[in-house]
Amino acid sequence: MASDPQRGQRGTSGSSGAPDPSGTPEDHKPASDEAHSAFTPPLGVPYPPAPEEEHPTSEFALPAGLRPETPADQEGSAFTPPSGTTGQHPMPVGATAMGAAFTPPHGIPVVRLTKEAPWQDRMRTMLRMPVGERPVPERLERGDEETGPAVPRVLDLTLRIGEILLAGGEGAEDVEAAMFGVAHAYGLERVEPTVTFTLLSISYQPSLVDDPVTASRTVRRRGVDYNRLSAVFRLVDDITSEGITLEEAYRGLAEIRRNRHPYPSWALTVASGLLSGAASMLVGGNMLVFVAAAVGSMLGDRLAWLASGRGLPEFYQFVVAAMPPAAVGVAFGLAHASQASAVITGGLFALIPGRALVAGVHDGLTGYYITAAARLLEVGYLIVGIVVGVLSVLYIGLQLNPDLRRLNPEQALQQYNEPLVQIVAAMLLALAFCVLLQQERNTVAFATLNGGVAWVVYGTLVYRAEINVVPATAIAAGLVGLFGQLLSRYRYASALPYVTAAIGPLLPGSATYFGLLNFAQGHLSQGLPSLVQAASLALAIAVGVNLGAEVARLFLRAPGVEEAAGGRRAAKRTRGF
Repeated sequence: MASDPQRGQRGTSGSSGAPDPSGTPEDHKPASDEAHSAFTPPLGVPYPPAPEEEHPTSEFALPAGLRPETPADQEGSAFTPPSGTTGQHPMPVGATAMGAAFTPPHGIPVVRLTKEAPWQDRMRTMLRMPVGERPVPERLERGDEETGPAVPRVLDLTLRIGEILLAGGEGAEDVEAAMFGVAHAYGLERVEPTVTFTLLSISYQPSLVDDPVTASRTVRRRGVDYNRLSAVFRLVDDITSEGITLEEAYRGLAEIRRNRHPYPSWALTVASGLLSGAASMLVGGNMLVFVAAAVGSMLGDRLAWLASGRGLPEFYQFVVAAMPPAAVGVAFGLAHASQASAVITGGLFALIPGRALVAGVHDGLTGYYITAAARLLEVGYLIVGIVVGVLSVLYIGLQLNPDLRRLNPEQALQQYNEPLVQIVAAMLLALAFCVLLQQERNTVAFATLNGGVAWVVYGTLVYRAEINVVPATAIAAGLVGLFGQLLSRYRYASALPYVTAAIGPLLPGSATYFGLLNFAQGHLSQGLPSLVQAASLALAIAVGVNLGAEVARLFLRAPGVEEAAGGRRAAKRTRGF
């Protein structure tokens, strides 16, 4: 094979082409002239030892032997829960490892908002926490996190939902819980809803350095439609649990507003008569009394509709609605004086504002004193309207028929005790109340049964155990509230449809009539105790219903709430004992 002279010249060094066995730098010669570099050691200089590992260094590297400084604590935030809760319990959702500015005396609660619990409990748990302690709830992905929530539209939707709930008679605490849940579901974490009797407001502040955004809405019209109330509860549950979009929520709210009432106006008139007739049988009336009380109540209902169509205030509507039952009772008393009391008492059952009374007492017991005072003042005006209407007719009747002055209706009504007839009448009365309240048809059977149970308990305590009527009424109303709360939890709905109609048989119609009749006869000393007893019975109903609901919440644990001190947080604006 021919040899390359150029290759042989480059492959030798010195006088010989043989390799140096002594391990000189000749073993590391570059293969070509292009491989020579300014960093290559010259001939005769040994290579430096190769490093064990390749670690690039920097002029900012810490010299050997120097300890690193301890990093300074980062500044905390009023909206960040402290990091001291990472011991036995996991960090709340949305919490960071940032240092804490303060630690509450009972520790930071851990909240797990699960879909298995009603939204009322989930949102009430968050609502009763101070703003600085509220963790961020888990929310479903909605696809709009990049642009962020449309704050004005979310606040508007929240206020519209709160308006329907408040106008339908829902308690202020549940209205605030619904507003809080809707705002949180769409990404507005630091919100503060406020509910009064006629004004709704909500304030949102993104951070401590941003200006708050506040919106408000006035409730000008109130209507009794529990069908619409139940639909709004389902919508709020879909928003907080199912993660529907803002547009879908607006469409659902528009459909709720367009929905027609489940019962026509003529059905409401018939239900009013049925209610008065059943109430008259509850206090000892026969079938003739049933018909007379029903006719008087239906006439009063039509007159109230006429007054409402003319734009008269609600006070005058109650005045004209109370006159026909009293007039029919006075006319009926001309032939059967002993049965006139049952006719007028039946008519009063359909007019006593038990729904507003229960809502007012509930707001007062939960700490919403302004709303409670306004509701109770409304109840007072409506009762005065009933008193004016009934007293006007009774006074005229006593002038026309002096024999009515010798009537002792209290003795006649208290002697009546027919358990089977009274139970049937109580359930019929609750059924008629369900129709007047525009309830959904699937709730009528539960409310009717609840009313029958309430009267069985009341009758057993009064007629068998001979307990005073006031504590007996409170116990029966407490069972109504307990069963209503359990049913609402089971069906994820409002408790009002199961409670309001069921307390109908317990309303103090007879005590109210006794007081009014004694006033018309000029016996003020006898009429005043009857009216005081009527007020006591009304308060016993309201307190009993609220107590039953709180007992249900006491034994049914709130969803996912773990506190260092244990127990449930107190209601709003209380000392927290």
